[in-house]
Amino acid sequence: MKSITINGSQRESVGKKATKALRNAGQVPCVLYGGDTPVHFSANELAFSKLVYTPNAHTVVIAIEGGKTYNAILQDIQFHPVTDRILHIDFYQLFENKEITMEIPVLFVGNSRGVKNGGVLRKNYRSLKVKAVPANLPDFIEVDITPLKIGGKLYITALENKSYKFMHPDNTVICQVRRSRAAVTEDEEEEGAEEGAETTVAEATQE
Repeated sequence: MKSITINGSQRESVGKKATKALRNAGQVPCVLYGGDTPVHFSANELAFSKLVYTPNAHTVVIAIEGGKTYNAILQDIQFHPVTDRILHIDFYQLFENKEITMEIPVLFVGNSRGVKNGGVLRKNYRSLKVKAVPANLPDFIEVDITPLKIGGKLYITALENKSYKFMHPDNTVICQVRRSRAAVTEDEEEEGAEEGAETTVAEATQE
């Protein structure tokens, strides 16, 4: 998984006045959890643009002034209700041999047979929760919709992977092709084609 580096400064004070002063200066107050003790730091608001305003999943390298670095993931973020500016971010520290649960985006690929015949593809999930050690976290979950016919559903069990575990029930439907008024029935179409082929063979045999 790709990683983004955030350069930050240790916060000496975590009171309301100090926090307000940071925000007025264009800094975002942050806390890193998961280690022995929480790490309070701040970073420039612009530094989070590639991490927050993207559908992609990333891990984070937090580089604190003085040389300390931490591997982490974004755990929670608070926005201002009016301006949408970032008010606060919580991170969770990563360790090589410790599994972590993370939301991973879904990438739909292929051309569904059902959609070609007038069906409508419904994407139930844009991201999925997976659990794995940091090295096995994927950039995205690829979902091939090519085999889906009208009325067909793709369950999460079809996406099983040895490198990570899905944190969803086995009956979770990732996507499905619903029938529309303009849709034709693929089975009837295919059966018609097969019958036509059989008739042609029979006629040729009689001749």
